[in-house]
Amino acid sequence: MVRNDRGANAAPSQQALRDSAAPDEGDGVVTSPKVGDHVAKTTCYMCACRCGIDVHIRDGKVRYISGNKDHPVNRGVLCGKGSAGIMQHYSPARLRKPLLRTGPRGKGEYREIEWDEALSIVTERLARIRSTDPKKLAFFTGRDQSQSLTGWWATQFGTPNFAAHGGFCSVNMAAAGLYSIGGAFWEFGEPDWERSKYFMLFGVAEDHDSNPIKIGLGKLKANGAKVVGVNPCRTGYNAIADEWIGIRPGTDGLFVLALVHELLRAGKVDLDYLIRYTNLHQLVIRDEGAADDGLFLRDGDGNILSWEREKGTTAISSDPAIAPALTGTFQALGRTVSPAFQLLAERYLSKDYAPDAVADKCGVPADTIRRIAAELAKVAFEEEIEIPVAWTDWAGREHKTMKGRPVSMHAMRGISAHSNGFHTCRALHLLQVLLGTVDVPGGFRYKPPYPKPVPPPLKPAGKDGGKPNTPLGGAPLGFVTDPADLLVDENGGPVRIDKAYSWQAPFSAHGLMHMVIRNAYEGDPYPIDTLFLYMANMAWNSSMNTSETTRMLTAKDENGEYKIPFIIYSDAYHSETVSYADLVLPDTTYLERHDCISLLDRPISHADGPGDAIRHPVLEPDRDVRGFQSVLIDIGARLGLPGFVNEDGSAKYRDYADYIVNHERSPGIGPLAGWRGENGDQHGRGAPNRNQLKRYIEHGGFWHHDFRPEERFYKMANKAYLETAVQFGFLSKPEPIIFQIYSEPLQRFRLAAKGHGPIQPPEAERDRVATHFDPLPFWSEPLEQSLVSADDYPIHALTQRPMFMYHSWGSQNAWLRQVMNQNKLFVHRDLAASLNLVDDDWVWIESPHGRVRGQISLVEGVNPQTVWTWNAIGKRRRTWGLHENAGESNRGFLLNHAITELLPPDATGRRFSNSDPVTGQAAWFDLRIRLIKCTPEEAGSTEPLEPPVELPPGLSEGPDKLTYGAEFRPGHPHKERAK
Repeated sequence: MVRNDRGANAAPSQQALRDSAAPDEGDGVVTSPKVGDHVAKTTCYMCACRCGIDVHIRDGKVRYISGNKDHPVNRGVLCGKGSAGIMQHYSPARLRKPLLRTGPRGKGEYREIEWDEALSIVTERLARIRSTDPKKLAFFTGRDQSQSLTGWWATQFGTPNFAAHGGFCSVNMAAAGLYSIGGAFWEFGEPDWERSKYFMLFGVAEDHDSNPIKIGLGKLKANGAKVVGVNPCRTGYNAIADEWIGIRPGTDGLFVLALVHELLRAGKVDLDYLIRYTNLHQLVIRDEGAADDGLFLRDGDGNILSWEREKGTTAISSDPAIAPALTGTFQALGRTVSPAFQLLAERYLSKDYAPDAVADKCGVPADTIRRIAAELAKVAFEEEIEIPVAWTDWAGREHKTMKGRPVSMHAMRGISAHSNGFHTCRALHLLQVLLGTVDVPGGFRYKPPYPKPVPPPLKPAGKDGGKPNTPLGGAPLGFVTDPADLLVDENGGPVRIDKAYSWQAPFSAHGLMHMVIRNAYEGDPYPIDTLFLYMANMAWNSSMNTSETTRMLTAKDENGEYKIPFIIYSDAYHSETVSYADLVLPDTTYLERHDCISLLDRPISHADGPGDAIRHPVLEPDRDVRGFQSVLIDIGARLGLPGFVNEDGSAKYRDYADYIVNHERSPGIGPLAGWRGENGDQHGRGAPNRNQLKRYIEHGGFWHHDFRPEERFYKMANKAYLETAVQFGFLSKPEPIIFQIYSEPLQRFRLAAKGHGPIQPPEAERDRVATHFDPLPFWSEPLEQSLVSADDYPIHALTQRPMFMYHSWGSQNAWLRQVMNQNKLFVHRDLAASLNLVDDDWVWIESPHGRVRGQISLVEGVNPQTVWTWNAIGKRRRTWGLHENAGESNRGFLLNHAITELLPPDATGRRFSNSDPVTGQAAWFDLRIRLIKCTPEEAGSTEPLEPPVELPPGLSEGPDKLTYGAEFRPGHPHKERAK
């Protein structure tokens, strides 16, 4: 055996070897050949993980993509998607030139035009809108990772009608966290992978943060931690969990609150933590029917009060010297009051949340619920850990060590995409807080710039609907705390086209993108002029009720005019939505562009310090395409938008790269935090540095700052961290962040629904608001399920994004298609047997709203009352560079055809959005279906089978065989890239 003296990567650390070249074996075989002429370091875009990558380039072409070993996100680890980025870049579906529609919408008939003509069309149209009624522009973007720019552009244009994909992804996760603990999972926080001993996953698929989670799970397993997966489907992370809980969809909140019940019953709650970091000791007024019932008791100066248990009187709750009561009922200032914890205990100690009461609904045995609660309590309270690091809290109290309860949790879309998802996510944060596991060693940890004040002090702008030639008074998206913050007119009607921040979705922090096309088609609340979309495949997998959506995009009024008059769409690829656009602006691939993964938007921080990153062009486009962000900046300058032009009217920024370097959102705060100041020696805050991008490129495409040890935990109350957060611009003041477990903003809306206050909901919406705006988390049956007969539609149906694909981007990729080019419906063997179904049968998947035909595959790792499939594998014929006979288009299917964006009519006949009534989150996972076996004549292909589209100019029929890389072989005679 030949010994590698450089050492093997056998240490528990996930850091890759600095030199991974294999040793010379003496047999003449070159096992570590030189891959390329040079290596360009940038950021991956094959999912939302944003890993650092090394792009090996040879003869001006991509030869290989590997992980950047120094990058703080992936530390050299790279998944199959990231490696397959080569075929994403060289996809035959890449658009090549601006396109102007020449035939009917949906047919795909276009002519190529020059950029000057395209931008003139956009500018003329948008200038007319801005000068008359800016809200007639609806600007919505997908998973673009540049929302700090696009949102600012919408603000300067003056339209309130802006949002990104979060409303149909996981806004419940973000909003519930930001209204509870000032942070949330994934981009806002992460488990303490190094120290946690008990880890629970709720509703997590493999498409978000995949490499860090895989690295972290490896550490947990190596350290002997227990991993519990709570998910109807046992795939990916759940497949390697020590225990899988195959819960019934939409009941996660009930399961979590049963755990809370057990912890309260056993007295396994961290009371000191609750007093120090939450509002549960604050006094709540108990006066049913009064205008202030359920609000906090305040003194004459507006200070919230607590009950001082030693003195038997009230005291200002923020006073760190008090010893407040958590239980009891008192008389104070002439009112009957109780600490919020008393209300919490009364609710969750109720038998309604006992394991025996919820087991059947959840599909989880009562004994399992009791055991999980006992295991959580044991690890949290009997296996406490302590780090020998001294720190000082916000009140000046010194602590010799950092103590932690080593229980951590992570959750994502699976519990978020339900109409009860907001309260389910709040319940999960309640569980963490009761155990004392938020931002402590071993628990859930914030990623900078979080935590934020609860909720962040940013209100949505646009109540007036936007004024001609005038920027909005603030950002289009924000956080409401009172009915006065809503964007409604004098009659209580919505101001925004998606009805965000109206009584139908008051806390819609990410908007309701899934409702834009429906509302624009119906002219409800008003007609729009132009729909401007970027990287949002709204005509296919990013819409609910796909067949109806495409009909609405092509619908005409009685005058023969399209009901949505004009559609502008920008994408890098020939997606299904391209064929419905009137004007197509071709984007670059991620290897040809500048991008900014910013602390103003979606950074790459980890819990021990902030970080951000860039993409930069490592290859020049071989087509007439432009990066969308640069195009948007150009349009802003042509329109003369404030902030986009200088005083003389000239363009302020050459392109997006120039914007990244020179734009300041506030003095010293720009898109990138690293290497600021004239000399590049300032970080976080400082003047623009013209060499900033160069410094990033020299440093591998990223910047990261490490907090001092005393800043890394208890960020919500850590004096050193709070001061640093102010220096970096994360916070405006070094004040503690108090967890709002009892939510007074929610209670204000409930009071309005009960007839109190000057701003009240319309009569038809009072009951919804009064029910769902509960100040404490609660569980309710998902709205669609409560309106659909379980006897007629007895099966739950879900979609999930696979580890090897992301959205619809992946299934055009020649290498990833070899993993899968047809999705199947996964059915539990027992369910299949009861329906006389066998493996590979074709079935009709029927809902009250539509049906789709697909092939099944029998499994055991799924909740027996649930079926599921991979999302976005099914494609429309002749899109995405695929051959008309491709498996994705003919045998793969899209479950979206059976999902509706509108709920069935209620008792009054009104149809509300199929969304969470608090946040407007699209309730994708509330779907109920039945399965009908296909006849032999029906089997063999999917249905509905939409007609193929015409290929736009410059694109050819999808190849029967797609290869790449042959020219790199030694002695290969051809210098041109293989087809």
